[in-house]
Amino acid sequence: MNGDRTVTVLLFLVALAVLGALVWVAGVEETLTALGRARLPLVAVVVALTVVWLVSWGLSLYVVLGALGAPVSAPKAVLVFTAAMFSNNITPFGQAGGEPVSALLISEAADSEYETGLAAIASVDTLHFVPSIGMALLGVALFGMDAVTASRDLAISIAILVGLFVLVVGTAVLIYHYHHRIEQALATVVTPIARALSRVVPGRTPPGMRAVENRIGSFFESIDRVGADRRALALAGGFSTIGWFTLGVTLWTAVIAVEASIPLAAALVAVPIGLIAGATPLPGGSGAIETAIAAILVSLTPVSNGGAVAAVLVYRLATYWLPTVVGGLVATGLGARTVRSR
Repeated sequence: MNGDRTVTVLLFLVALAVLGALVWVAGVEETLTALGRARLPLVAVVVALTVVWLVSWGLSLYVVLGALGAPVSAPKAVLVFTAAMFSNNITPFGQAGGEPVSALLISEAADSEYETGLAAIASVDTLHFVPSIGMALLGVALFGMDAVTASRDLAISIAILVGLFVLVVGTAVLIYHYHHRIEQALATVVTPIARALSRVVPGRTPPGMRAVENRIGSFFESIDRVGADRRALALAGGFSTIGWFTLGVTLWTAVIAVEASIPLAAALVAVPIGLIAGATPLPGGSGAIETAIAAILVSLTPVSNGGAVAAVLVYRLATYWLPTVVGGLVATGLGARTVRSR
């Protein structure tokens, strides 16, 4: 555990160094001047929009849990989703690193099996990915084809986003058609690992191959249940789309808050493409996401380097640190409740 904390602290220090380098490249004086011009009422609007985003995506989780037969109240789903954002924000590789912890938090809150929590967060994350591509392409369409041809970096980013979409959809199709073989392969790999861990952790009985297969099968059955519920998919996808658009408006408002100006379309493009950088080993993609979004804004609009960086810092102050702080408190509360119940 101490080793994990040390790695996390070191990665946060690296993220701070990346942010410092970003401010230095953009111009320290220019960035600080832009931050000094920030209008507090608009900064408050940025925070309020962040809450709307969290509620929208929390309602997406609420719908998915209902489809899985593990319903929770809408306010509780929003809080649990915020706790899941906390786990994503403090672990390397963003969602990929935080999903196992997020699944545990969801299963505890919904009083369900771990596989159900894992299926819920996996379904929600997949649903979030599809509208992000639609929003980016909408931004490109609104911005005009001239902007795409004028910016080679933007064209490459769009190609990466579409490529990821094809990869995710293709992977989902393959898993759906061959999930029985995948279940058996995973059980073969996971069983010896689980047995080795049970020998290290006291009080744990080594699981058999059949038990592991059953738990993996339970996960895939949960995924199938969500996929078969067309109404839940449409409703959860709608909440996800609202959340994505709100994120775009949040970035646009953050730019206005530092007395700069960009088209809303540029923000709609920058947010989903910038979040690709969240796949870096830095906690929650911190440092990398700010750099990517600022670079996209500078390449697409006449905003200055310092203005773009200042706006992105305001944007991330709300969309990164607010879920991290509030989600951390919620995760702590869930953990304390679990300890008391046991």
